[in-house]
Amino acid sequence: MKIDRLISILVILLRKEKVQAKELAEMFEVSVRTILRDIEALNLAGIPIVTYQGANGGIGIADGYRIDKSVLTNQEIAAIVTTLKGMSKTIPDTQYEVLIDKFKNILPTPQLEILNSKVNQFMIDLSPWGGNAYIKEKLSMLRKAIESYKLIEFSYRDVNGKVTERKAEPYSLVLKAQKWYLYGWCHIRQDFRFFKISRMKEIKVLDISFHPKEIVLDEILLDNKWKVPSDIVEIELVFDEMMANIVEEWFGENIVRTEEGKLLVKAIMPENDWLYGFILSFGATVEVKNPPHIRTIIAEISKSIYEKYV
Repeated sequence: MKIDRLISILVILLRKEKVQAKELAEMFEVSVRTILRDIEALNLAGIPIVTYQGANGGIGIADGYRIDKSVLTNQEIAAIVTTLKGMSKTIPDTQYEVLIDKFKNILPTPQLEILNSKVNQFMIDLSPWGGNAYIKEKLSMLRKAIESYKLIEFSYRDVNGKVTERKAEPYSLVLKAQKWYLYGWCHIRQDFRFFKISRMKEIKVLDISFHPKEIVLDEILLDNKWKVPSDIVEIELVFDEMMANIVEEWFGENIVRTEEGKLLVKAIMPENDWLYGFILSFGATVEVKNPPHIRTIIAEISKSIYEKYV
């Protein structure tokens, strides 16, 4: 789109002293004539662009020009830039990079140095260790479907392993507890649902548009009902002292030290295969105290594992 190209050209000119029209034409895959028309449009919009002649010439912005920054303080800009940097590591979208440059360019050099210092004081990285290109690909596809109001089809595996074929109207991407969800209207359930993106397979964006329904996502997220699993259990786990650092990472300060020097943890968790696997991941360093039926299940699974290796 022309407006996107104009904004991008403006950002480049704000960052560089000068740039050649040919370089911009190659960058945006348009003709030099188109770039010159864009430059004229920026001039008409009040951006003081000048042309430098000679071997080292090019296009630039008049010295001392900066976009008015009266709306935002340096602290507010730093907060926005930090958030945008975090999002850019998760969702593959160049517009975040452009926005970061736009915010940085509303400041003169001395204040830009202060901004960089503030941004470096706090970093957000929402991506998992080692990255996850597969999730990024899904997010990119779903975002395009949301923006264009297109129906999607996908296979969905629920927490119990049951697979169903779904068709849905995608509305929002939600990041909760380092996990991505899609909030959409499910045609099978005839209701809004949160779909965990890691469980969505074979996603297809259909060439079928839908008329968006009225939603207020902030109110939905404040309603804790959507986060409550159907089967929850209060569980007591006893860990060996050597696991203190890992236990603290998972359960925070909710730890009691027993007379034997063990670590007692009480927590409310969803009861499913994930819980059993989570407990077993600690090996012999953990013991289930309560409830008895989970203690029995873990014992049976452990026995089955043992029998495979003897």
